[in-house]
Amino acid sequence: MKSRKLGFLGAGNMAGALIKGLLHGKVMPGEQIMASDAKRDRLEHLRAEHGIRVTTDNHELVREADVIVLAVKPQVIDKVLTEIGRDVRADQLVVSVAAGVPIEALEARLPAGSRVVRAMPNTPATVQAGATGIAGGAHAREDDLRITRELFEAVGRVVVLDEAQLDAVTGLSGSGPAYVMLIIEALADGGVKVGLHRDTALLLAAQTVFGSAKLLLETGEHPGRLKDMVTSPGGTAIAGLHTLESGGLRTTLIDAVEVATKRAAELGADMSAKLRKG
Repeated sequence: MKSRKLGFLGAGNMAGALIKGLLHGKVMPGEQIMASDAKRDRLEHLRAEHGIRVTTDNHELVREADVIVLAVKPQVIDKVLTEIGRDVRADQLVVSVAAGVPIEALEARLPAGSRVVRAMPNTPATVQAGATGIAGGAHAREDDLRITRELFEAVGRVVVLDEAQLDAVTGLSGSGPAYVMLIIEALADGGVKVGLHRDTALLLAAQTVFGSAKLLLETGEHPGRLKDMVTSPGGTAIAGLHTLESGGLRTTLIDAVEVATKRAAELGADMSAKLRKG
């Protein structure tokens, strides 16, 4: 990455998170990163905070970048690709973080043979704790996947998958922060119900979820084993677990991932049809 020029089409939260991660991890210097956006205040913020180059001219960015990151909302991806699609060269890599936009839809608006990698990150990337799934297009090379992996490893963990699995990534880790926030909020409500101050309950709930996830990732133990370590015979944890199982928590979470995955597939099909028609 250090020998390449990186350009972000769109300077929103995900672009800002990636830029911060790349610089803090010393993956590449700020002078090799450029961002373009219609919002000058956002660009000035990124320039002042990170020392990157900025422009409001998307064509300028595409001319100079070796790796182009499409970091715009899905609603405007059609407009952006219509504007710059013909400028993309065969020696450039295009990485898309536009949620729900299939690779074939992107390739349809780019020159034949364009190298495309699609990524599905999640919002914890903004605090360098993201989970990202990536998939290569028809013309993506192994080196393109390596570059993309290095890019997103600056803000968390990365898995390389077939594109057909990215809807499942959307349903699990892409939408997952919303599920976890609901769980944290519910745990805090429980703490308030049994007498804790709201701020104290929320802190304890959030830290418990954070610590439990870190314990799982760092030990590599199965979650069932880690659960059993807390669950003593006739104790408090088993009483609480019995209530969760009676309430169908496990089934409800499984269903949530399944429904979100199906919705992601529907939205992707709609977006693909729209770009093909355009």
